[in-house]
Amino acid sequence: MVRILLVDDEPFIVQGLKAMLEQGNQNCEIVGEASNGKEALDFLKQREVDLVIADIQMPVMSGLELLETIRKEKISDAYFVILSGYSDFQYAQQALRYKTMDYVLKPVKQEELEHIIAQVENLNRKKEEEEKKEQRWEQVVLSGSISAVLNGKTDSGVLQYLKDHLELSGGICYVELEPEQAADREKSDLSRDLWIACQKVMGEKWKEYCIRDMASDGTYRVGMLLTEDMAREKDQTGQEFLREFLGELRGEERIPVRAFVGCSVYNLEELSKSCRTAEMLKSLSVFREPQEIVWYDGEQEKYHPENMVLCKDILDALIRAAEENDGEQIAQDVQELYSRMENTGMDRQMIDMNLNYLLFGLVHLVVSQDDTVSQEGAFSMLRENGFELHTMRGNQAHLEKFVREYAEYLVKLRKKGSRGVVADVEKEISERYAENLTLKEMSQKFFVNSAYLGQMFKKKHGISFKEYLNNYRVEQAADLLLRTDKKIYEIAEEVGYHDLDYFINRFIAVKGCTPSRFRKKAREGDN
Repeated sequence: MVRILLVDDEPFIVQGLKAMLEQGNQNCEIVGEASNGKEALDFLKQREVDLVIADIQMPVMSGLELLETIRKEKISDAYFVILSGYSDFQYAQQALRYKTMDYVLKPVKQEELEHIIAQVENLNRKKEEEEKKEQRWEQVVLSGSISAVLNGKTDSGVLQYLKDHLELSGGICYVELEPEQAADREKSDLSRDLWIACQKVMGEKWKEYCIRDMASDGTYRVGMLLTEDMAREKDQTGQEFLREFLGELRGEERIPVRAFVGCSVYNLEELSKSCRTAEMLKSLSVFREPQEIVWYDGEQEKYHPENMVLCKDILDALIRAAEENDGEQIAQDVQELYSRMENTGMDRQMIDMNLNYLLFGLVHLVVSQDDTVSQEGAFSMLRENGFELHTMRGNQAHLEKFVREYAEYLVKLRKKGSRGVVADVEKEISERYAENLTLKEMSQKFFVNSAYLGQMFKKKHGISFKEYLNNYRVEQAADLLLRTDKKIYEIAEEVGYHDLDYFINRFIAVKGCTPSRFRKKAREGDN
């Protein structure tokens, strides 16, 4: 709907314009009328309009004076149309100087008005599209900056950008959100839906504090920044705010979520510490009963229960059997473990302690075998391979199957070697970068757990598999820009991008300019 202000000192002209607009059934609304430029100026200071149609000659303030004033003082960015009984080029020249949209001679014709309204509608649509595009780009930059700081990149420019765009006073912590996995949903779809739902629940003011970025294993993670400002605004504690937030996700959005809350920090430079502790809580959650919210208190890595029974001898034997891939011994040790736990009358806490010891031992096998993987990455791998504490407690067959598969995995890992795997993946990318390569496909091809492969890639290159692939594609595109005269869209297709806008955004992120500008600068340098 085009909002119009009519400005003319002759009432019958105003009435005639209104009649023509109504008769033409235009998608417009007359929101105001004024008899001179001064009245129109006062109106524009109070109301927003899309189009001003003003007579050129009026008492107190003319149409040209009105146009000049609102442009110089930036009172309104409305489109402006001058009505005049004069065909003198000097008047038209003055009007054009101050960016009038049109200069229409009286008497105004119906088709002229209809054309003007159609023009404004079209321009408004384009302006809306540009604003949305700018907002999306701003959101991408902001999200990327938060993600960079969470991952420990404390570039001064990034930090200053966040300080300028976020309200951060008092304590702040990173909260990792984990939705319940639905059998019929892809993880990427679920993470996207969760992220959108989080933004909706947080509202316009705080939605930018919701984050969806790439984790080290190549999958998307969803999190949020929880600040004292958020809770204070609702007169709540941080715990109360988070519980209400999760309740709304579970109720209105129908997405049950668990939250892992990292340690509180008081400046952006330390935000990566909060992220690391939240991820550690998530990794260790496989050892505990599921909870809706897990808070970091500095004690998570300490586990010293008194009066517990630890079957250390049989657990050490089982870990050794897994290391040696001795299937028969694994079966015997698992049977002995469950028999002993049953005969000693262990309660759930005691059983959990024994299973914890076993899992830490299995994790140690991977970490000690290859220094490129972290303990958190090994825990992630265990989760991906289907380990669930509550399932293992009473299911001997499940634990035996798990340890056997883990032993096979260790064998493949030894044969290949992590650095060899990464080199193979790099070679695969160099040969097939234009295809739809995924971390999951690479892990299956080279018999390596995808979480572990993601960890190795991040350790070696400092970026995720997906970032490495995108950067490689951009470098190939840059080479084609310099060596060929192919069109931008042809090059995008050739290196694996089927969305031209996405290709251009990726190219800008890596090279700092558009593909066409990159080619132009290179060729100007040759001259």
